[in-house]
Amino acid sequence: MTAEEAAARLGISRATVYAYVSRGHIRSQATAGTSRARGYAREDVERLRQRSEGRRDPEKAAAGALRWGVPVLESAITLIDGRGLYYRGHDAVGLAGTKTVEEVAALIWNGTFEPLHGHAPRIRGPRTDASRIDAPGFVGRAQAALLRAAPEDPGAFDVRPGRVARAGSRILDTVVAAATGVPPDGRPIDVALGRAWDLDSRAVDVIRAALILCADHELNVSSFTARCIASAGSSPYAVVIGGLAALEGPRHGGASARVETMLDAIRRARDLHSAIAARLQRGDSVDGFGHPLYPEGDPRAVALFDLLRASYARSAELTFTLRVAEAAADAGSGQPNLDFALASVSRVLRLPSGAPLMLFAIGRTIGWIGHAIEQYAANQLIRPRARYTGVQPGQEWRPDPR
Repeated sequence: MTAEEAAARLGISRATVYAYVSRGHIRSQATAGTSRARGYAREDVERLRQRSEGRRDPEKAAAGALRWGVPVLESAITLIDGRGLYYRGHDAVGLAGTKTVEEVAALIWNGTFEPLHGHAPRIRGPRTDASRIDAPGFVGRAQAALLRAAPEDPGAFDVRPGRVARAGSRILDTVVAAATGVPPDGRPIDVALGRAWDLDSRAVDVIRAALILCADHELNVSSFTARCIASAGSSPYAVVIGGLAALEGPRHGGASARVETMLDAIRRARDLHSAIAARLQRGDSVDGFGHPLYPEGDPRAVALFDLLRASYARSAELTFTLRVAEAAADAGSGQPNLDFALASVSRVLRLPSGAPLMLFAIGRTIGWIGHAIEQYAANQLIRPRARYTGVQPGQEWRPDPR
């Protein structure tokens, strides 16, 4: 934020903003491309604003914190600054173009790019073959396989960071096998997916970037669920089973399925602007656009579309999805988010049905394990309180006459 924006948000003068900076309450840094202008950390400004409101109305402040509010837990994994996404201080978009999935997993789990065993954070998995699990849907197969695999891992409840990372390797193999129907064979994750889905090297590069950009996103609903489960002392297998349950919901990772359905429905429309307008007139949603944390556009979606343009410029499906994005923006729906980008990747690369959720889940498994490692180390149960709004003791409940 600029100094003017920070001052307006806090209802103070610019001089007071500078005073807060000098006291360490607000972080600032030089603005790229300028010599003198500085930017002020939005997260710090929001924290100070929430603290001020909390003194006036503590209950309201506590409730708001759980709805896109100020931070409620500490984490050293991911920073979202309104314009970019960073894993342990490294730009996630940059990592998607320069690092392997395994190296990013090591960064999130261990804080360095040095994976387990010096080359990959993956070791021989449990005896359970997730590719043979008979369960409905990808998430069902993955959860069932993890339930069977946990008892086979003698270190499943060893919550020391290194042991959790080792379990994370097994868990990743299991989730990938549930997605592909192919037993793990030690190949890198993106290569394994490319082999199972018959992709060329260009497509594998896009898959690798998508997995890395999905790896973590701070305290989204599935990661918060994962931390709650870890705080109870449950195993990393249980953490990922719970994360998958939350991710599948249509307001989280399952939103990509709604995007797929929308794109199928309007694929043959002659006028996409009219098709989008018709959806809005009917009260249907235009899924896959806008993100509260990125008012200027989701950088993950921007990065994936840049990759698609670079390698698939002549793709009819890419042209189609870009036209949909333009029509949706003209209708006021905002810029594409990660859900729309993953659905676009799936169409351009001709991936199997449901692949967007698979990519999201495989990538985000890395983040869930990272959050579990942090929460085990914190050794603290997550137990917020609820504000009771029901019938008071001694009162008789009466239904609403309306």
